[in-house]
Amino acid sequence: MGMTMTQKILAAHAGLSAVSAGDLIEAKLDIVLGNDVTTPVAVKVFDEAGFTRVFDKDKIAIVLDHYTPCKDIKSAELCATARAFAKRFDITHFYDVGAVGIEHALLPEKGIVGPGDCIIGADSHTCTYGALGAFSTGVGSTDMAAGMATGENWFKVPSAIKVVLKGSLQPYVSGKDVILHLIGMIGVDGALYRSLEFTGEGVAALSMDDRFTIANMAIEAGAKNGIFPVDEKTLDYIKNRFKREARIFEADPDASYEREVEIDLCSLKPTVSLPHLPSNTKTVDEVKGLAINQVVIGSCTNGRIDDMRIAASILKGRRVADGIRCIVIPATEEVYLQCIREGLAEIFITAGAAVSTPTCGPCLGGHMGVMSAGERAVATTNRNFVGRMGHTKSEVILASPAVAAASAVMGAVASPLDLEEV
Repeated sequence: MGMTMTQKILAAHAGLSAVSAGDLIEAKLDIVLGNDVTTPVAVKVFDEAGFTRVFDKDKIAIVLDHYTPCKDIKSAELCATARAFAKRFDITHFYDVGAVGIEHALLPEKGIVGPGDCIIGADSHTCTYGALGAFSTGVGSTDMAAGMATGENWFKVPSAIKVVLKGSLQPYVSGKDVILHLIGMIGVDGALYRSLEFTGEGVAALSMDDRFTIANMAIEAGAKNGIFPVDEKTLDYIKNRFKREARIFEADPDASYEREVEIDLCSLKPTVSLPHLPSNTKTVDEVKGLAINQVVIGSCTNGRIDDMRIAASILKGRRVADGIRCIVIPATEEVYLQCIREGLAEIFITAGAAVSTPTCGPCLGGHMGVMSAGERAVATTNRNFVGRMGHTKSEVILASPAVAAASAVMGAVASPLDLEEV
């Protein structure tokens, strides 16, 4: 029986000729990732276990992105712990205020991760790097500690769901709409501990930023990982970024899949997820006019330059509606600089938005956009659980940057096409 992309990567890193779904394997790691929330816990475990060295200082990444610049004493103490650990072991890929970015946008941008890699991160959205044809998955801080010390991790080889993409996206429809549509189809546990493997001629029509967004939210369907095939767009993206050898794996023609799902990209419409689950999806046409108080454009899901450009194209020459707080957060310092160079930052500010330094901030109710009881936000983030962005009686609607920007202007859930009718 043939293997899927994920199974081939895991087999290669385990030194095995083949693996099957359900096998328990020990695989070598290319990158171990932590952030300012999860690294301090891993450091405690690392020290208590008596570890005195890391397996490879060049294969560990620590990114202080969740509560930075530090919002309070507790977050400052967490960051201090992470900084001390990075200094103790001379960690190469350590990113702090002024040179930071949201981890899952930063690592691909810096060329730290690439095709064929096996990556673990103490953050659930580590699955983002599947956009590059890598196996990447979120783990707990204990696994992060073990990974930093040994360079290896145990895995149960996942079975797979094949997602066949056909056609191409219509204007104002993006990767965010694709993944929200898919989660709406299969549910938040529809891919539980499975690999979501995207294929079909429609893949070529997706930008890399679309793919990052889709892979990022694979976890919201319960998936162990999401993964895309490596094509010319992938290779063009990593050119002059990724310094290690790209290892390209392809699924075998006779690979086994538990299920096959087909999505016609041409038929998709701007889509949102209503509170309090990512699977609670509706097209914007079905819910437009729903009142909101806040809009957040950014996060590891949708804070890349394509996201900034589409939001700016909608906000240009327009104003954020009275009573609406619009917060724009470029995902990395480089994206921030691009926004300045291209005049996007000026468009955001002129439109009445607040532009922040890169941070996860509002996505997890940390800072830079925490909501009070009774408030509702449209956000380009990845989760809309109860209390996710603040008070347990606040609400989050997940959407694409295009829908978020249009909603900011209209003061209610809206499609960019609605602006053309005004």
